[in-house]
Amino acid sequence: MALSAGVGRVWRPRRGWGQAGFLLLQRRGVRGLAISHPQRQQQQHFSSLDDKPQFPGASAEFVDKLEFIQPNVISGIPIYRVMDRQGQILNPSEDPHLPQEKVLKFYKSMTLLNTMDRILYESQRQDHIWPFLSILSPIPCGLGSSLPSPQSHASPGHLPNLTQARLLPAPALAAQTGLWNPPGMDLVRAGRISFYMTNYGEEGTHVGSAAALDNTDLVFGQYREAGVLMYRDYPLEQFMAQCYGNVNDPGKGRQMPVHYGCKERHFVTISSPLATQIPQAVGAAYAAKRANANRIVICYFGEGAASEGDAHAGFNFAATLECPIIFFCRNNGYAISTPTSEQYRGDGIAARGPGYGILSIRVDGNDVFAVYNATKEARRRAVAENQPFLIEAMTYRIGHHSTSDDSSAYRSVDEVNYWDKQDHPISRLRHYMQSRGWWDDEQEKAWRKQSRKKVMEAFEEAERKLKPNPSLLFSDVYQEMPAQLRKQQESLTRHLQTYGEHYPLDHFEK
Repeated sequence: MALSAGVGRVWRPRRGWGQAGFLLLQRRGVRGLAISHPQRQQQQHFSSLDDKPQFPGASAEFVDKLEFIQPNVISGIPIYRVMDRQGQILNPSEDPHLPQEKVLKFYKSMTLLNTMDRILYESQRQDHIWPFLSILSPIPCGLGSSLPSPQSHASPGHLPNLTQARLLPAPALAAQTGLWNPPGMDLVRAGRISFYMTNYGEEGTHVGSAAALDNTDLVFGQYREAGVLMYRDYPLEQFMAQCYGNVNDPGKGRQMPVHYGCKERHFVTISSPLATQIPQAVGAAYAAKRANANRIVICYFGEGAASEGDAHAGFNFAATLECPIIFFCRNNGYAISTPTSEQYRGDGIAARGPGYGILSIRVDGNDVFAVYNATKEARRRAVAENQPFLIEAMTYRIGHHSTSDDSSAYRSVDEVNYWDKQDHPISRLRHYMQSRGWWDDEQEKAWRKQSRKKVMEAFEEAERKLKPNPSLLFSDVYQEMPAQLRKQQESLTRHLQTYGEHYPLDHFEK
């Protein structure tokens, strides 16, 4: 049983896989996190009389019994938390002792995000968004030069009526919009934007991690990290402009909704392909290391993205190049409709870290303080030691994957209701604040009204704005426009001159 015994020592800092770098959840000088360093593999030198392995590729001992390592030998990696579900601190030494104003910012960021999610989700089905892709879609850069006939795409009968009366006026929509709780997913759906992805249930992972970072730390998101931007004071008007693709959209209407980006807030623009941000983030972290920039990179992804090959490449490069990066995995239970039971057979994502030589920890993602503590310590050590960290935040995706998904087809209402009513990060933090006299029902009522008003004002303003000029379809890719792209631009110009009356061009900036 030599191999089994060796594997069973996983949680000890001196032997076995402990060398590969788990952040142990023992009290060792820092809140909840071990201070032991990973043992970087170095070839040891033994005398010829020592019968010890000297292979450069692994750190191990010889055994004389044939035995395969069983995947279930090790008990599951524990989940670090600070608060219970009622917002009570379990271990006073783990309380981050954050000032009241910072905790209030946590709460307001999480609830404002929740309100924005609800209003945008319920406004999803009227094709006001993606003007270039839905109306002028046959000519995106580099995808061919064929243009639609008026009968196929541009005839009045097939065009969305962008000036028609809304299904619900904005005040009515606001009045019917709830707060903090999950949406009535099949209600309203007014159709003012074409696509949206909510963050319901995962707000604690966003805000807790964002608060622990330096404002200059570079963020690579997947598509469900809007709370990170929210905490960094990204304006509601910019969220709305991006989702509407109007003239104020930094992406000029050419990106999918919820694909935010902000250079000033060090948030790299989101791209749709899954997990491509992981190796990119490692490259950015390596550059920061070489520049002695005293900053880290944090890379967010879901447990589904961890199945992509890019995740393997990113983990391995980060470990071997010793990059100051935090891999932050939101394990929310589902990769669209695929549950974790069908995604992997091992113990989640944190268990993969030691195989790459990455310090790893699993935290309760619905506990904003646990996320904060883990991220803060990981950031401190990543900067000081130039090494990667892996944080797996266990949470639950209360909302549908997106407005294109109906999760009732693969999970029960009872399952969703449990996480919404019994283990929601917002309600847990609210309990904590109320127990300290920092929040009460009157403040809650006033904040609900104020936050809804702020979101609706930004929402209505975004609807009033014009769409970007169609000529911007062809800009910002090449310094000098190539001949093929210029030919497409000329073709579009001729098409609009001939059939312009069939397009709502008065809704576009001249």
